[in-house]
Amino acid sequence: MQTSSESIIVRAHVFVSGQVQGVGYRYSTQKQATALGLQGWVKNLTDGRVEAVFEGHQDTIDRMIQWCYQGPKSAQPQDVIIYFEEPEGLQGFEIRY
Repeated sequence: MQTSSESIIVRAHVFVSGQVQGVGYRYSTQKQATALGLQGWVKNLTDGRVEAVFEGHQDTIDRMIQWCYQGPKSAQPQDVIIYFEEPEGLQGFEIRY
């Protein structure tokens, strides 16, 4: 039995730096990820970056990562670092504090 790449769930652990706090980045990330049907979470870090985890199909993860480079209108992301990890089977998408 073959498995298509579309059915494989992947996990991207993402760190976004630049002007990404105080501009609605977390809320916009949650809205975008939910619209794409991704699971995971997003939170602010004390060093000014935003950290997020996305779980879903590879093509959808790729679309979300591309979105992270732009973010909401008032954000100015400078760098996006991505680590691919083993999925944990997360449910829903939350903002963590």
